[in-house]
Amino acid sequence: MTTRKVNAVAAIIIVTAGLAAYSGSFSGPFVFDDPSSITANPTIRHLWPPWDILATPQANVTVQGRPILNLSFGINYAISKSDVWSYHALNLVIHLLAGLTLFGLVRRTLLLDVAAQETDSGRRTGPCPIHPETDSTTPRDITATLLGFSVALLWTVHPLQTESVTYVVQRAESLMGFFYLLTLYGFVRYAATGGSGHRWRWATFSVLACGLGMATKEVMVSAPVIVLLYDRTFVAGSFRATWEKRRMFYGCLAASWLVLGLCLLRGGGNRGGSIGFGIGVPWWTYGLTQFEAIGRYLLLSLWPHPLVFEYGAFRVQHAGEVLPWAIIVVPLVAGTLWALWHRPVVGFLGAFFFAILAPTSLVPGTSQMIVEHRMYLSLAVVLVVIIHAGHMAISRAGITSLVLLVGTGFGWLTQERNATYRNEMSLWTDTVVKRPANPVAHSMLAEAHFEHGRLDTAQVHYETAVKLDPTFFVAHERLAELLLRRGRLAEAAEHFDRALQLRPDFADAHNNFGILLAQVGKTSEAMLHIERALALKPDYVEAHFALANTLADLGRNHEAIAHYEAVIRLKPELPGAEYNFANTLAALERREEATSHYRAALRLRPNHPAAEFNLANTLAMLHRCDEAVTHYREALRLKPDFAEAEMNLGSALFELGRLAEAETHYLAALRLDPRMEDARASLARVRGATPR
Repeated sequence: MTTRKVNAVAAIIIVTAGLAAYSGSFSGPFVFDDPSSITANPTIRHLWPPWDILATPQANVTVQGRPILNLSFGINYAISKSDVWSYHALNLVIHLLAGLTLFGLVRRTLLLDVAAQETDSGRRTGPCPIHPETDSTTPRDITATLLGFSVALLWTVHPLQTESVTYVVQRAESLMGFFYLLTLYGFVRYAATGGSGHRWRWATFSVLACGLGMATKEVMVSAPVIVLLYDRTFVAGSFRATWEKRRMFYGCLAASWLVLGLCLLRGGGNRGGSIGFGIGVPWWTYGLTQFEAIGRYLLLSLWPHPLVFEYGAFRVQHAGEVLPWAIIVVPLVAGTLWALWHRPVVGFLGAFFFAILAPTSLVPGTSQMIVEHRMYLSLAVVLVVIIHAGHMAISRAGITSLVLLVGTGFGWLTQERNATYRNEMSLWTDTVVKRPANPVAHSMLAEAHFEHGRLDTAQVHYETAVKLDPTFFVAHERLAELLLRRGRLAEAAEHFDRALQLRPDFADAHNNFGILLAQVGKTSEAMLHIERALALKPDYVEAHFALANTLADLGRNHEAIAHYEAVIRLKPELPGAEYNFANTLAALERREEATSHYRAALRLRPNHPAAEFNLANTLAMLHRCDEAVTHYREALRLKPDFAEAEMNLGSALFELGRLAEAETHYLAALRLDPRMEDARASLARVRGATPR
């Protein structure tokens, strides 16, 4: 079998294994940060013109300052709107392509004569020969393919990858990882083509991939340095030779940092005050937490259990907490620094591992100290080391059998882990069990119970979250919403007030506190809070809706219209907005427009007796009584005891000259409500006009 056929078979196995492992992930709902970046993201609603989608939202969401990530979600929205299947499908496609790229990168690297060019001290004496592709299959080709296949297969199906693939918004990590691998792969092909005409095509490909990665996620920052280190280690033999041969290429590659810089400026530089220097978290206190983070990542690479969706924020309280993890991490860091000069290949692997983790391990954050998706690319280094060690200790047949066995086990575990993502209830229940002291997990589990109407259980978990972290302003706000729903307005007001003390720019708290104040008749205060919410988030749909409703209740219908239009523009699938907008237009006697919005409300919510009734009323006022009759009858079908619909149906029939039918409905209205004097007067009018 030729080399190309062997590689094709290996690629098919990798793709098939990945499809099998993630076959159950396509129906998992949007969770945690997904809605804010997808369903509540107005910039992905259209692909053209591209300015909005490439600008990204300015709110603190995952896609902020990451235009290529935002564009990818825009493509999904164009395909399936808010249906999850296409988002999961594209996530899996990206992951599989990354796996195939990793296969090609490892295989081509193993075809370089690095070891032959090293002296006893580990220093390189000259450039590495690069073996061209041939149709014949040599033992060297088989070994390279086997090891590349083994690494890529286990990497693709490893359970640690589920967060990057199944958690939709963490496409940020997998897409960036894909571009990172493409940057390296493009360089390898560029270096291998020598003086051929394709040389600069691959160089351009590598630079373009690097730029796209920079516009996807900030972790891409190390890519130009890692390419340089790869060149020195595997190709050129020294930094001087690297620079002399490819200085123009590295200049172009370094220019991609300008893309990253522009994205950081556009995104505010610190992701809404949650990440970066100067956010109130000392870098050294955050850094101490990263000993445990990196140690856990390594252990999970070897034994992927327990996997935790959200670890929660924590601080190191004493040295004893750090020491066990430092014993793992410090020698690895020191060994990497030593190996960079004495064993370049080992040094490169260590540098690659730590370079990927460095941005999130060195730059402090307020909430996420341990996040499993950060290992997306670094996992490849761990697998390279393990597979290479296995190859040295076991026969080719033995290592192949072991890889297939472990890969099957990993695939099964990945399927099981994906089942946890089937709904928010199962995901957050699993997280609370594994991290019971995590206030975020309790708050999100409470939200899942809230959505299912289990208010007592939801309240317990919200209160637990607030008890675990009294400064957790989101939990205070959500608990206040629940108390508002239960009619416990005074308690709700206390928690809204507490949330705003902790976070004065919390738009949700302002909006929902405004809704509470409107309910108790404090309209002026209510509008101040809702308007503040809109000042903080100009595209805040719920705030536009709340302000429109408040203005309409005050009779300020002309002002309400602009906010209803904003709601429909930003969230066209909201039936309540169409209905309330139609009522406002009807009150202004803009009846033709009102009918179109009543019909839109009924398309979104077909069994809506009030909308049928008001549409019928509007049609009757337009003297379209035949149509009005149809909608009055539908309102009565949906709500048989609807006295007003019986009364107005009688009036529409009277206008059409169908007096006997009109009399029947007036009588029906009086049976339902004997105090309905209009129906009594209309009945007398019908009987007076009917020959006896």
